[in-house]
Amino acid sequence: IASLVMYLFAEFDDAANLLAANPDATTISIDEPVEIPKNQHSRLPEPGREEDDELLGTDDSDKTELLAGQKKSAPFWTFEYYQTFFDVDTYQVLDRIKGSVFPVPGKNFVRLYIRSNPDLYGPFWICATLVFTIAVSGNLSNFFIHLGKPTYHYVPEFRKVSIAATTIYAYAWLVPLALWGFLMWRNSKVMNIVSYSFLEIVCVYGYSLFIYIPTAILWIIPQKVVRWVLVMFSLCLSGSVLVMTFWPAVRDDNRRIALATVGTIVLLHALLAVGCLAYFFDAPELDFPAPIIPAHNGTTVITKVS
Repeated sequence: IASLVMYLFAEFDDAANLLAANPDATTISIDEPVEIPKNQHSRLPEPGREEDDELLGTDDSDKTELLAGQKKSAPFWTFEYYQTFFDVDTYQVLDRIKGSVFPVPGKNFVRLYIRSNPDLYGPFWICATLVFTIAVSGNLSNFFIHLGKPTYHYVPEFRKVSIAATTIYAYAWLVPLALWGFLMWRNSKVMNIVSYSFLEIVCVYGYSLFIYIPTAILWIIPQKVVRWVLVMFSLCLSGSVLVMTFWPAVRDDNRRIALATVGTIVLLHALLAVGCLAYFFDAPELDFPAPIIPAHNGTTVITKVS
């Protein structure tokens, strides 16, 4: 111990002698971080690219790829592979639903809510809830419209459930598949095209349909003007989510192709909403001739059936 103390004192003496010989020498403390020259190997960001990265989500893509590379992917035939698609909690689902109902102008829905952890839990149950909501509300609307008519006999139409399920799930899966394939194809031709993953596109479409659940409930109101106002309002909200998500991805493409892509997305979304309203709630009434029932006194009775 004594030799160690003497060695330390000798080191301090040498340092003091060096400092006395050169008072202007710079000393470095281990508690102070070493500053790195700012101009060394630095490059100023191009103007406007930061906004593009924020809209497209490319600034987090490298981190996402690194994190994805660190995760061990299970084989697709195992339960663990599909379990990752439903690995979300209630707060994440509610936050994404809120983002689809109240879109923020200039903000990308994928970057804000989806890219960190895309899921199929929310889209699956939103579509399932919308299927039963449209089918039940359509039957109730038909019942309330004909309520009080003596010639009307209510018969529940269970086939509306299967028709609504086929329409909504086909839209929520086939349209994202076609859009994903189109973005991949354009990405091979234009360098600036951003291709979202298929899971991200399905997630966006699934959450964008949530606004139609309360709208379908309000479609029970037997007023065509109110129904069309509701469908236009819902279409503007959900359509704006799709436009603000996919327009930054295709705007660097050919101008006509970019506008045609966004127009097709909005048109298909509008056809779904208008088609559901027209078929399940505003279906025209058909008058079928009722069978002639002979009476006992020789007269005939004709019953009108709608």
